[in-house]
Amino acid sequence: MPKASVVVPVYNVKDYLEKCVRSVLEQTEHDFELLLVDDGSTDGSGDLCEAIAQRDPRIRVIHQENRGLGGARNTGLEAAQGEWILFPDSDDWLEPETLQKALEAAETTGADMACFAFRTVDLQDRELGVFQEDLPKDTALDPRQQKDVLLAAPSAWCRLYKTELFQKTGVRYPPRVWYEDIRTTLKLLPNCQKVVYTGYVGYNYLQRPGSIMNSATLDRNREIMDAFTDILGWYQEQGLFEEYRQELEYLTLFHVYLTASVRVLRGDPRHPLLKELRQYAEEHFPGWRQNPYLSRLGKQRQLLLWLLTRRMYRAVQAMFKIKG
Repeated sequence: MPKASVVVPVYNVKDYLEKCVRSVLEQTEHDFELLLVDDGSTDGSGDLCEAIAQRDPRIRVIHQENRGLGGARNTGLEAAQGEWILFPDSDDWLEPETLQKALEAAETTGADMACFAFRTVDLQDRELGVFQEDLPKDTALDPRQQKDVLLAAPSAWCRLYKTELFQKTGVRYPPRVWYEDIRTTLKLLPNCQKVVYTGYVGYNYLQRPGSIMNSATLDRNREIMDAFTDILGWYQEQGLFEEYRQELEYLTLFHVYLTASVRVLRGDPRHPLLKELRQYAEEHFPGWRQNPYLSRLGKQRQLLLWLLTRRMYRAVQAMFKIKG
């Protein structure tokens, strides 16, 4: 049995897949299997997976009809044989020591999940930004005590999971939706006895035209409300809502009202979804203005939030034009 399973969902990424796979195979930790889950690709990515698998016995390929990113991760999860599991996206790549450092941190602290930092890059591999969390590093954190672990980037790919965590909770990634990672990460974290954050910048997230989060389909940003309705309902069902109320309030404000609103208004400042996003936050958390985590937003986001609450959408657009 391998120590870790690296599951890579593959869908129409023929131009990027080789780099991702190479970064996995060049890990300094060698005890792993690599599962390439071809999610009904139509650009030849499936054939490329088969060709790549001939190069290394640790690689397995699974072909399936298209089920979306979440569905592909679930397929890999069910097939995984490793004690630990990692979910890189197929157009991104890992740093050589990512798996080793995450495993060492998790095993040393007895954590169920090890998180690491990441950078964003463009198509020319130029660094756009580095994202570190405001959390103690290399220390076992109890999500019931250190509740702000919920506020870290919710992406599936910047963390190593104990495979047993999925098995004992039954939590899976929802298929065919946006924001499948936040729906899943926020359900896994309260079920962790310990979480560790390494601070190691171990992941390169490619921002490219045509990627999900750069899509021009503004209406699909409505799905962030579906995601949070799912999340808030789950916390209610588990009897955890009041325990994590402040964290859930901040997350709703940040992801639904602030982030999604900015994404929409940059495309269309008169889009009706802007009103829906504002109403969602107000209806679920009318007292959000007193949330103790608001200071974490930083000056620019605090200004954006101030402008949003006053519906000064043109001013927000102008901010991004100046920045660009």
